[in-house]
Amino acid sequence: MDATKTPGPSGSLRRSLTRRELLKGLGLTAVGAAVSGRTATAFAAAGGDTIKIGAIYPLTGGMALLGEESWRGAEVARILQNKKGGVLGKQIEFVRGDAPDANAAVSQANRLISSQRLPILIGTYSSPLAFAASEVAERNQVIYWEMGGISDPIVERGFKYLFRITPMGSTYGGKAAEYSKEVLAPKFGIAPDKLKISITHEDALYGTVVGKGAETRAKEIGLNVLGRDPYSAKATDLSPLILKLKAAQPDVLIATSYIQDLLIFWKQARELGFWPKAVIGTGAGYALTEFAQALGDDATGVFNVDNTQYLINPNFAPGAKEAAEAYQEIFKEPPRSGHSLMNYMGSQVLFDVIRRAGSTDPEAIRKAALETDIPDQKTPMGYGVKFAPPGDKIAGQDIRAFPMIYQWQKGKQLTVWPDAAAVAQAIIPWPASQKYGK
Repeated sequence: MDATKTPGPSGSLRRSLTRRELLKGLGLTAVGAAVSGRTATAFAAAGGDTIKIGAIYPLTGGMALLGEESWRGAEVARILQNKKGGVLGKQIEFVRGDAPDANAAVSQANRLISSQRLPILIGTYSSPLAFAASEVAERNQVIYWEMGGISDPIVERGFKYLFRITPMGSTYGGKAAEYSKEVLAPKFGIAPDKLKISITHEDALYGTVVGKGAETRAKEIGLNVLGRDPYSAKATDLSPLILKLKAAQPDVLIATSYIQDLLIFWKQARELGFWPKAVIGTGAGYALTEFAQALGDDATGVFNVDNTQYLINPNFAPGAKEAAEAYQEIFKEPPRSGHSLMNYMGSQVLFDVIRRAGSTDPEAIRKAALETDIPDQKTPMGYGVKFAPPGDKIAGQDIRAFPMIYQWQKGKQLTVWPDAAAVAQAIIPWPASQKYGK
């Protein structure tokens, strides 16, 4: 499959953000590499009895919930692989780096490369962190294996050593728009060109890419877009935004939020009486059980566009159920979101790439990664793996990755679209809108 046939909305956003937008999203004025210029062959590969891999995630700060959840998925894969004998006859060890912000991601990448001399880094959950840390890795010819940050610009820089296992961010927003037209409009009995869509998102790299992707695709397919409203994820009062949305009276709200801002938004939305017919989140906070717990029964009926979640047709995503069981056994609680499943599957693919490469030399890893060809419906994520080659406009992107539609129902996030992956029928409209919105 070539990049022009990537699953997801046709005509998805593919342009690069402006330099100002990128720097704002990163919170940086420059991204540097303290040890740039070294060749990959200068790094320790798989010496001793272990294969050491750097793992950069936000383990403290505002993104820690999903950062920790993401790392847990990789950790489950590592533990299970080591029980099978490891890779190349050696045990796998993660050397963790805490990156609560983009500056810390740069610092941790430099530390893991220069001090630890690691030839492979994984991570990171967040787009700004991935954008920053992967640049350090690229300058040092070190593999960067991204399993969380979804923003388009991450793979639009022509990097040789970056590989990403997630769908592109613009397809998240685009998929929300397509679902609105193909499923919600008929259910509401509203013509697509009359279906009122409001889009809101946090204003950093992740939210901006997803929000613009939603706006672009919604307009392409003829939906009535009322507006796109960015906001700071650090805001403590979102009532002006909510009042604006309430006045616009959208049928569908497409929203991109982290968890803290999400909880503030819906606390104030309930107080102010904002209840659209449907809410479609796009990953991050909308994927967390903390969101469902905070809204209680009112979470039932909220949609989420995201990477694969655990409750999915096992024939569509073989291994997802087993991953959840292993997670439960290791961490003594059920998974909190599909972010762990994505990192579980991505780590499995990386371990296989190392095995086929025969070493952890970055050049050997690059070659083996580019030869990877896994069909759809053969992984715990449901989608396959095929990386766009060097020279492609999205080099290193898994061109078979695509998001799906999920819905919270009684505290569980169930797959509802596409039909082949579904385990439940969607509840439409949002019950809370019928209960409170009249």
